[in-house]
Amino acid sequence: MRFLGVIPARGGSKGVPNKNIKNLAGKPLIAYTIIACEASNKLTRTIISTDDEKIVSVSKSFGGDIPFLRPKELATDTSNAIPVLKHALLEIERLEEAIKYDVVIMFQPTSPFKTADDIDSAINCIEETGADSVISVVDVNGYHPARMKYLDDDKLVDPPFVESYENQPRQELRPIFIRNGAIYAVKRDILLSGSLKGKDSRAWVMPKNRSINIDTELDFLYAEWLIEKCLV
Repeated sequence: MRFLGVIPARGGSKGVPNKNIKNLAGKPLIAYTIIACEASNKLTRTIISTDDEKIVSVSKSFGGDIPFLRPKELATDTSNAIPVLKHALLEIERLEEAIKYDVVIMFQPTSPFKTADDIDSAINCIEETGADSVISVVDVNGYHPARMKYLDDDKLVDPPFVESYENQPRQELRPIFIRNGAIYAVKRDILLSGSLKGKDSRAWVMPKNRSINIDTELDFLYAEWLIEKCLV
């Protein structure tokens, strides 16, 4: 099987300007993902999908592979990941002519602490189980949805999936997981049909310290603290 890694990194971030190349503990944010992909033993090729020349320059300085620029219409604030990945897959297959990829794996640079082992383990899962997709997740722990409430004005309303009794210990609740944004691996036909998740979708569970998804300046500070304390 052939595995195509795609790192989507558009320019024009408004919440944190130049977020994908902003410095994080001495390296541009995108560099962490480039380095992890380079260390993978399973990826056939990894490319960066970007519309931004600054991102191109920074990425190339860390060995990033940018064979084409992303069209502007796929680099807006509302651009969805699926069209971006489909474009990357079909364009690289057009450039490589006879080569077809079996699996596309999205690596968001805003999840910088994925490792080569995370990547290879997700790929191994597809190879060994025949699953059509693998998504990295993290245990929500204390933020379990059974402990959450709706608000009706200022009145607390229990959801249908409420805990058995108020303040039920987390250990009594069935563990539940949330996507952490680090890895989305999907077979070619599923992606081209318009989805990142097939009927047989498996999980790659990552620890909380490697599951940060950077979207704000506060997230950058937390990520730097994790690095400083050698927790990643």
